[in-house]
Amino acid sequence: FESRLPGLSKEGFIRGSTHPSVGQEAIAVGVSRRLLPGDYIASTHRGHAHVLAKGGDLGRTMAEILGRVDGYCGGKGGSMHIGVKELGILGTNGIVGAGIGIAVGAALSAQLRGNGNIAVAYFGDGASNQGTLAESFNLAAIWNLPVIFLCENNHFAQSAAIEQTTAQPDLSRRGEAYGVHSYDVDGMDIEAVTGVAADAIARARRGEGPSFIVADTYRYLGHMADDTEIYRTRDQVEEWRERDPIANLSSKLMAADLMTQAEFDAISEQAVSDIDAAVDFAKSSPFPEVDEAFTHVYKEQA
Repeated sequence: FESRLPGLSKEGFIRGSTHPSVGQEAIAVGVSRRLLPGDYIASTHRGHAHVLAKGGDLGRTMAEILGRVDGYCGGKGGSMHIGVKELGILGTNGIVGAGIGIAVGAALSAQLRGNGNIAVAYFGDGASNQGTLAESFNLAAIWNLPVIFLCENNHFAQSAAIEQTTAQPDLSRRGEAYGVHSYDVDGMDIEAVTGVAADAIARARRGEGPSFIVADTYRYLGHMADDTEIYRTRDQVEEWRERDPIANLSSKLMAADLMTQAEFDAISEQAVSDIDAAVDFAKSSPFPEVDEAFTHVYKEQA
């Protein structure tokens, strides 16, 4: 899905920035495998994978990215502001770190209602330096909220390496400082992510409070379309590609005789066909009318 976005952007189908997370798939999928329909997620500017893994429709997600009326927000949210209320998706977010506080609020709501739901806040290593994270850690810990803080540490905040911006790059120590149960996990390994997520989510559902997961990962593509990527080397990218979560999972399944090459090829062909259909659906959807710019801006009071 996301490998199509840079091309669509260069062709002029996407207005504004879009941020693919190719290479980081194991995190969104690994976490969502253990979420329930009523659970919440709050995402980032690089959030399409989170939306799709939580159950988002390919066509409606692509239509929203292309700004079309059949998108989840009627084409008004675009790539960085996709919200799906019925799926518990509280929005991708163009403001770095903004989803952290939103997820804490959703967790408080679930706790007060006693419905057993939890919330997940996705954010990157760049957002780990936002003050809202420290405030949210503290509030979640003292109120024992059912929230998972999940840092997708892909080592670059746009173009700055974490070593250049973060005095203590061992990020899990930040959670520990606030009494938040913390984990480090290989974010390129879907089994490892699933296991850690399952443990953290179970703790939250038992009323044992928040957890912080730091998932070590990497994005293969640029920060956005037309990124010069002068801040890293091709060799570094290729080294990370050798740890590709999809390729490694398929290799393990085939080595264990749980999947054949023919089955993998069929899955891949079906995925391409589904994404072709999603792109066609999005392109065929019209743009919103100009008057739509003045709707959903604020709630009308009786």
